[in-house]
Amino acid sequence: MRVGIIALLHESNTFVDQTTGLQEFRDDLLVYREDVHSAFVGGHHEVSGFFEGLDQSEGVEAVPLFGARATPSGVIEEEALEFLVEAILKAIDDEPDLDGLLLAVHGAAVSQQAPDADGAWLTRVRKRVGPEMPMIATLDAHANLSQAMVDSCDALIGYRTNPHLDQHQRGLEAAQLISAILKRKCRPVMAAAFPPLAISIDRQCTDDRHWQRSTQEVDQLRHDPALLSASVLLGFPYADVNEMGAATIAIADGDPQIARQAADKMAAILWDDRQQMVGQLSQIDDAMEQCERLLAESSEDPSHVCLLDMGDNVGGGSPGDGTVLAAELLRRKIGPSFVCLYDPQAVECSRQAGVGASLELFVGGHSDQRHGEPLQLTQAIVKSLHQGRFHEDRPRHGGIVEFDQGLTAILEQGSLTVMVTSQRMVPFSSNQLVSCGLEPTQFRFLVAKGVNAPIAAYQDFCQQFLRVNTPGVTCADLMSLEYVHRRVPLFPWES
Repeated sequence: MRVGIIALLHESNTFVDQTTGLQEFRDDLLVYREDVHSAFVGGHHEVSGFFEGLDQSEGVEAVPLFGARATPSGVIEEEALEFLVEAILKAIDDEPDLDGLLLAVHGAAVSQQAPDADGAWLTRVRKRVGPEMPMIATLDAHANLSQAMVDSCDALIGYRTNPHLDQHQRGLEAAQLISAILKRKCRPVMAAAFPPLAISIDRQCTDDRHWQRSTQEVDQLRHDPALLSASVLLGFPYADVNEMGAATIAIADGDPQIARQAADKMAAILWDDRQQMVGQLSQIDDAMEQCERLLAESSEDPSHVCLLDMGDNVGGGSPGDGTVLAAELLRRKIGPSFVCLYDPQAVECSRQAGVGASLELFVGGHSDQRHGEPLQLTQAIVKSLHQGRFHEDRPRHGGIVEFDQGLTAILEQGSLTVMVTSQRMVPFSSNQLVSCGLEPTQFRFLVAKGVNAPIAAYQDFCQQFLRVNTPGVTCADLMSLEYVHRRVPLFPWES
């Protein structure tokens, strides 16, 4: 029995001005056939779990077909999505004897012609393969679930953790389930529920205390032998689409009523806890004053603090060149501190000047007017230059193993160290610093452009994490963003 493997992954932020074209996928991942296997095998991603799980299933063969991924950014251009979907359909046509499909889907993709881009392309795949072929898809925990996604697939399985450290396990789960379907050991039926709830991004870390009760109750449901799988989706609040918000999925073995009851019960648990899901926002001045207090407290073993720059969350689609926190750290002389900024022009200036040179230049703040003014460095020392490639062995948010942020410059002015990259980079691995000769513990304060994802990367050396409500396209204050297409009613806007 032959199972095709497909991945099309993008988290689309509709508040970003720039669109996402095909080049952005080529810059990250765009692979066909055996190159899909090479890109994922042995890693931490759900596609890695697909391959491993099918390898463990006697009589089932994995058939790599297509893989595409782009760093979170603006909506996908119509021509780009059409190219990707046509590539998927051609890959399926070229393998006419497939028995099933495993698909890695983000669930929060938006395109110019299809607000529910994932539902749209899954529908086209279902139409191409017919109603009988088993299709199982994994979803990011930030998926904005649609009925079209549910209708297209036999089963949908969402990540259970945020930061996403269980992607590989969910891939294994999907592979085991499709193997059981093909061997006629189960007959999945799926139900989904859509509580009218948007969960603030700063309340989406599943390790936080306010998730304990709901996690325990959902885990009890998962232990029901009548259920094959159960998922809670947190939603991606930076996609202004009708589907935006939380959702639940339950998959039962042959009994639609059991699936419906489980999905509704999980949705009721989320709704009961809705007040716990409202943002608790720390303002910039409050965060800086807390840092100054920590500096004033003498200690032989000083704590290391990670400042989570929520408004410039690269993993949520932001430009990565927000300067607000860097400017405050520099102005208040709080340090030693670290920040990473995306600025290809500043990297080139540093390269031309050379290691050891002293520069006067503006860094960051070039993408738009929402993420702070360019940061003026008057006596920046070029400490080092690097190729910007690094590797991550351990499971981290996103399941990525190989990273490339392009030519990178390390600048230093006073107590502030600025890593300047020529490609946008998500803060998912501390090897981003180590690969450039920086020891993370040399900094008292580290700015990470994320909300929850950097916790997995930085928790080994940071004792405190401060989520800071900075301005930008991923601002944690949802009330400051202008939504046009969200469903109504939706808590917390409507009670």
